[in-house]
Amino acid sequence: MGRRLREIRHAQGTSLRVVAGLAGISPAYLSQLEAGTRALDRHCVIVALADALGTSPPELTRLPVPAPGNGDTDSAIEAVRQALLAVGYQRPGGQVVPGEALRDRIAGTVDAHYRCDRPGEVGAALSGLIRDLHSSIAAGRDTAELLNLAVLLHTQVTVGWLRVLGAPVDLRLQAVVLAHQAAQELDTSTALGLAAWGGLHVMITAGMFDLALADLDAVTVPTDTPESTQLAGMLAMCRSLLAAVDSRPEDVAAPFEHAAELAERTGEGNAYGMGFGPTTVGLWRMYSCLDVGDYAQAVRIGDGLHPEVHLPPLVQADYWITYGRALARVRSRRDDAVVALHRAEEISPSHLYRDLFATDVITELIARSREDSVGRELRGMVHRAGLLR
Repeated sequence: MGRRLREIRHAQGTSLRVVAGLAGISPAYLSQLEAGTRALDRHCVIVALADALGTSPPELTRLPVPAPGNGDTDSAIEAVRQALLAVGYQRPGGQVVPGEALRDRIAGTVDAHYRCDRPGEVGAALSGLIRDLHSSIAAGRDTAELLNLAVLLHTQVTVGWLRVLGAPVDLRLQAVVLAHQAAQELDTSTALGLAAWGGLHVMITAGMFDLALADLDAVTVPTDTPESTQLAGMLAMCRSLLAAVDSRPEDVAAPFEHAAELAERTGEGNAYGMGFGPTTVGLWRMYSCLDVGDYAQAVRIGDGLHPEVHLPPLVQADYWITYGRALARVRSRRDDAVVALHRAEEISPSHLYRDLFATDVITELIARSREDSVGRELRGMVHRAGLLR
């Protein structure tokens, strides 16, 4: 991201001092970002720099071409793009399939996604599943059940899988829109809540903070069942994270405390595949701490979590990436940061290679590394990720 910052600034003929002033950061900090000796690791800084350069946050956060860890990934993303566009044009081009068969296929795809898609099941199955599901909805059979399946598929798999693989934000937004359309047609608090939760990270990445907040404000989920309580807890955490990235620190604590209370009530759960519980509350607290620059607190939270006990592999990889990013900011624990990032790589290589926050941290660490075993491991990671150009 630092390289792209410098390219855009040079193309505009704008000085480093002017851009830094407009973004509210120091010229020295911006110089470090552009040189890759400091990771660009906060959404609020990305949005400020995009505004200063007259561009959009997705322009700064898009993957390079060719992307790291490519393999067959981009062809699978392109197949999903074609399927989403076909649905948007109301010509999905799939087969009309009974609801029970679609439910089984979606359950298998959700499972493959959270197992980190090692054999490529999600990429191979998702485009056809999207086409068949929306063709079946268009046929008008079992509409309510199929709309619920559409909300589940797009919030649990389509948006999440595209995020893990670093797909463009505009493509992820198309999946968010399909989830919202299905939820609005159903008009239930559960469907609307799931759609708001599923779209949050995409809207944050796009810098669409006002729209994300309006989406959260539009739904109220009761806490009268264990399932709805878990969804309400996830939405409370969405509010906290959004406040953190939107530079509203005064609005961060209260929703998190509410989510923590609900998590104590429910314990470790997995309603709607969200995995809500005390461990997930801790992980989302780490996200927020990173975005407000409280790296030491993020490390303290991470030190106390045990992701392998309660989280599926995909979310374990998220934990290790987040923990590694926090450790990289603590001078005495940079070697631990390399170990954490390597753990993420072991679980889900593509997740690490295509997470731009992670790769920016790796770039910073390699610039500061020594010729020792940790430095060699870091260089191996850089080579496997295809980050050397």
